[in-house]
Amino acid sequence: MELNQYLSIFIDESREHLQALNDNMLTLENNPEDISIVQDIFRSAHTLKGMSATMGFEDLASLTHEMENVLDMVRNHKLQMDSFIFDCIFKSLDSLETMVDDIIQGGTGKADVSQIVKDLKSIVSGEYLAKQEVAAAQTSNNNVSSILDDVNTDQILDEYQYSIILQSIESKFHVFFVEVTLSSQCVLKAARAYMVFNVLENRGEVVKSNPSVQDLEQEKFDLSFSLFYISQIDRESLEKELINISEVESVNILPLDRTTLDEMLYQEALELAATNRAAEETAAATATVTPVAKKSEEKVQNVKPKAASAPHAAVATRTIRVDIDRLDKLINLFSELLIDRVRLEQLASEIRKNELTETVEHMARVSTDLQNMVLKLRMVPIDSVFNRFPRMVRDLAKTLNKKIDFVITGAETELDRTVIEEIGDPLVHLLRNSLDHGVETVEERIQAGKIETGTVHLSAFHSGNHVFIEIVDDGKGISREKVLKSAIKKGSITEEQGAKMTDQEVYQLLFASGFSTAEKISDVSGRGVGLDVVKTKIQSLGGSVQVESTLGVGTKFSVQLPLTLSIISAMLIRLGDEKYAFPLSSIVETAAIEISKIRYVHGNAMLEYRDTVIPILTLGTMLQVPGYSLQDKTESDLVIIRKGDKLAAVLVDELVGQQEIVLKPLGKYLTNLFAVSGATILGDGHVALIIDTNALLK
Repeated sequence: MELNQYLSIFIDESREHLQALNDNMLTLENNPEDISIVQDIFRSAHTLKGMSATMGFEDLASLTHEMENVLDMVRNHKLQMDSFIFDCIFKSLDSLETMVDDIIQGGTGKADVSQIVKDLKSIVSGEYLAKQEVAAAQTSNNNVSSILDDVNTDQILDEYQYSIILQSIESKFHVFFVEVTLSSQCVLKAARAYMVFNVLENRGEVVKSNPSVQDLEQEKFDLSFSLFYISQIDRESLEKELINISEVESVNILPLDRTTLDEMLYQEALELAATNRAAEETAAATATVTPVAKKSEEKVQNVKPKAASAPHAAVATRTIRVDIDRLDKLINLFSELLIDRVRLEQLASEIRKNELTETVEHMARVSTDLQNMVLKLRMVPIDSVFNRFPRMVRDLAKTLNKKIDFVITGAETELDRTVIEEIGDPLVHLLRNSLDHGVETVEERIQAGKIETGTVHLSAFHSGNHVFIEIVDDGKGISREKVLKSAIKKGSITEEQGAKMTDQEVYQLLFASGFSTAEKISDVSGRGVGLDVVKTKIQSLGGSVQVESTLGVGTKFSVQLPLTLSIISAMLIRLGDEKYAFPLSSIVETAAIEISKIRYVHGNAMLEYRDTVIPILTLGTMLQVPGYSLQDKTESDLVIIRKGDKLAAVLVDELVGQQEIVLKPLGKYLTNLFAVSGATILGDGHVALIIDTNALLK
């Protein structure tokens, strides 16, 4: 059987099943007793295994089979989910996604998943549970638990790191506790630490370092640091390689077995407990310490993704898969047809033949229906972007040791496919920014009088011919003073300019190239680092991004995007010798005005409009349109435009009429034109510029 013809179907369905597996696993993590969710996960895994085996991707099928064995035990009440099992299955899903991506790139879908398979088999065989019982018994015998109750164990080893080290010891790997001391003459401490880690990671795996990798990168340590290390090389070889690194003064390597490891952790627990008690006695405020007895998922996060539906329900609907290139060609052909339709309507109005007019009117009605269908084919629910974020938030929350409620609304909002393909990365950066530097740690939130669980709300909604995507967090907010201080230090603005700036103008400084207010730059994100790239990408899609923030309350990033990039309804107007198009969705109404009724306030033209006063924009003058002049005019047509709560009146020479227009880009030679978002070809072959009403209202 020739399988290549089924490869695209396999890839699409594999992605659907993997997404459903991720969504359902996140839901199960918050409801570990709900067997119905396990049943859905099992069915997806079983289907994916069968598809992979049929297509000949054995590594994919093998890993999915081991996942299936674990899930089968859970659904039959032979096993209870815990943090280690969740982590194993999530790692399995990551590996499966990597394999599918390799297949998409033309590879064979092979990967080294031996360690993950080994972990899954240990769960099924009962070996993992036996180790847990032995560890619990030894902890009890050493009376460590009573001491650890007052200690944040992440300062030593967490449960997963501890289990990895124990498995490595039992697998006859060399496990070491390594202490490295740098020379007192060392200038670039972070660079030397990087060289040490580079040597270590080439020959094994670093399980945990103290201080953390982030602190080492930022030189937040004296001259020494320690780490737990797993390798196959012996102690002497390792010591020789490390001591040869420039400016490393000494290396102390302690080989670890099960007894040595437990004794070390016991002593460190005693020291940490004593330190914590001393701090409590001297501190005026009551310190809140996270008990180690709580499970890791209770002290890390509480991600609430949207409910995920089983993928078999989606593929059961009456649908066909259409090649994207064919869809693009269809839309381009229809765009040309629309231009010809407008030309025919113009000719029919000039010739005035009843038969021709009736035929053209019928063609216009049919083509309008066809247009709506073609545009709907191009529209995609933004859910296709949003559905990858809950898993990302879950992993980040766990990494950052924060509790997060992640709420998604408006995922059914539809957006042009071209925009959908490009908006994912900017949203990823904004979300990581909110999680890392927006939402505080549990301790910081309690000290600030907030609940310990932070909230990040991702929403999407339509407004006119635009889609708005908002990312709102209830974190610490952005400090205006800190932003201004950083901008002044970089020379972007002066102190006098900063004093006159509004909050919105200050927050826009975050999007300047290379701008940052972060005191430390983490590997997750930095407030301001990379936001210039986010703004550039959004602007290239015809959108904009705004920031609102209240110190101590939270921050909102609002992204505005065009609904479609192809065909819109517009009002054609004439200015002087040129024609222009206003998007119909931004027009409130049209009217006529006597020039004598225009009022001037501080030199600005104003109009009384429905119990209020709005500004008048003389577009012909602003754009320096040839042949445009207000002289000798007694009256003029008006177009009232709106953006949110803002209104303005635009003076025009003539209202030509409503028309469907095809949006065409201006090309790379006409960039950054004020108040112009594109162009269209009219029925008579002339080009009309499309006015960006949002730019006018700014």
